[in-house]
Amino acid sequence: MPKIKTNRGAAKRFKKSASGRIKRGSAFTSHILTPKTTKRKRNLRGGAMVSDVDQKNISRLIPYK
Repeated sequence: MPKIKTNRGAAKRFKKSASGRIKRGSAFTSHILTPKTTKRKRNLRGGAMVSDVDQKNISRLIPYK
């Protein structure tokens, strides 16, 4: 059985936590930051977990991570 290729775009965006859930970064943090408040930007720094609906599909994209 051949190995499964990792989706390189997904590998750069997602990481598996110790419990096996998938972590993601927040959106809206890369550009056009001047109109956003400092508080909003600070709260966007922290990551979040991927929702349960998307968990299965993303884990297929990053099988060995």
